[in-house]
Amino acid sequence: MGFLDRWRGKKRDRARSSRERGILVFSHTSEVIRAEELLKQQGFPIKVMGPPPKIRSGCDLVVEFPLIEELNILRHLREKGVPLQEVVPVSDHLLKPVDLFAITNFGDHLMIRAANMKLTAHKESMVIVNVSGGGCPDVPYLAREMIDRPLLEAPQPRDIGHTLCGYALHLAYEEMVRRCSQ
Repeated sequence: MGFLDRWRGKKRDRARSSRERGILVFSHTSEVIRAEELLKQQGFPIKVMGPPPKIRSGCDLVVEFPLIEELNILRHLREKGVPLQEVVPVSDHLLKPVDLFAITNFGDHLMIRAANMKLTAHKESMVIVNVSGGGCPDVPYLAREMIDRPLLEAPQPRDIGHTLCGYALHLAYEEMVRRCSQ
């Protein structure tokens, strides 16, 4: 095997290992939220997603991460006291996490659904026109505080919500800000 063949093989192995993903499974949504915050602060390339159908626990969210970072991530979560239910390598399509977002373009309006929460805004003015979904007790309050306000002037759902619905609405809010700021 020549030098170039060895180099190409190593390059292929690195590319493959950077694509290999795992998911962190937690018992409670609050643990996912805490883990996401801690891991993003440390710069880990993670993403909160819906759990695959084969892995359903008490929590409707999982954290997807690059498997190459598993030891560092587990060590960091352990040091910070975040309990973890299990770590699952994504080895086949049945274990692939589900994307939380669905985007619907209504012409003048854009709706972003994250999990079961929906946020709709007028694209040009960026005024929030609707907040809906979920079944948590704080949804009517979140809607009252956010509707008819410009996106960047409305309170952030994570600052005023205290449930899974508030968390999901915040994910939709962040995605709406990202899309409207482009």
